[in-house]
Parts: sequence; C-alpha cells; structure tokens
Amino acid sequence: MSGQAEQTAGEGQLAPTPSHTVGPFYGYALPFPDGGRIAPPGHPDTVVLHGTVLDGAGDPVPDALLEFWQAAPDGSLDGKPGSLRRDPVDGGYLGRNGTDFTGFGRVGTDADGHYALFTLEPGGAPYISVCVFARGLLHHLYTRAYLGDSGDALLASLPAERRATLVAVPEENRTYRFDIRLQGEGETVFLEFT
Repeated sequence: MSGQAEQTAGEGQLAPTPSHTVGPFYGYALPFPDGGRIAPPGHPDTVVLHGTVLDGAGDPVPDALLEFWQAAPDGSLDGKPGSLRRDPVDGGYLGRNGTDFTGFGRVGTDADGHYALFTLEPGGAPYISVCVFARGLLHHLYTRAYLGDSGDALLASLPAERRATLVAVPEENRTYRFDIRLQGEGETVFLEFT
C-alpha cells in the first residue's frame, strides 16, 4: 500500500486519505421508543405530521433520522423534561410520562423513507423545526415545517415555488404531509445557522 501511495504522492510522501461520511448509525443508538409521540396519548388536539425523506434521485431514504422542536400550543418555548426518562433502579427506558408536552421528538424513517410525528399545533411560531440526519450528509440539515402558509417573514422572503417546500399539505383528520427532498428538483429549503 505504501509503495503505491508513495508513487502517487511522490517519494517520501503519502497521499491524503479521502474523507468519508460517517454512518449511518442512527438506527442503533439515537431513536427511542415513542420518540415521534410528542402529544400526550389520546389528546383530542393531536395532529400528525408525516412524509417521506427523498434523495436527489427521488428515491426514499430508509435510514434517515429526524429531530423536531416546537413551541407548545400556548406559544411557550420552555418545553418539559421527560423525552428520555430512565428508570432510577435499572437504568431502563421509562418513556414519556404521558402528560407533559416536551416540544421535542426524534423519529427514524422506515424502509420506505416514511416518518410520522404525533404532536400538537405550535402556538406563536407557526412552524415545527426539523433537523435531518441522513447517509451522505457530512453535516445535518435544518428546515421548518409550516402548518399553513402564514405571514411568517422567512416564508414571505422566498419565491412561491421555494416557499412551497416548507409548507405542510393539510390532509384529512388533522394530518399534514411534509416530504423532505435532500437535493435535486424541488429540494427542500434548508436553513443555515451561524
């Protein structure tokens, strides 16, 4: 190996090793039971945000991980602890306590690239923040899922066709569809935070 590297890079020098993406390891350590159930079970105001994560060729991404943050229905951003509660005796996962709204969820995509989040409509800010981790990404991506085309300043600043990639499509029974396209035609608008 070193002989070929030396031939490629010159005598006495090794060629740099090309970079590689890490993972995907998301399915092994990061998802947790009921990670997509932010709303307390049976809450009458539960809405479902669901969709498919697609790559640049339009194929589903079966091993993506999505994190969601949002305001509570009253507009507060405090959240409550409890998404990752552990049993103090054996360290096992206890799950959410069934009553508190934490404002945080984590969902992996299934074999068809589909995800579903059960939550309550955010108050104040008309969107749910989304962070996307997926194979081929060196850095995670941030976007927003708007539950309606509100008068939000970010939405207003975008051309109509780009704006549409951030607006979840209402369906029956308090359900919204929000597909995430990682690149290519119809690519979702991703945000950069500095």
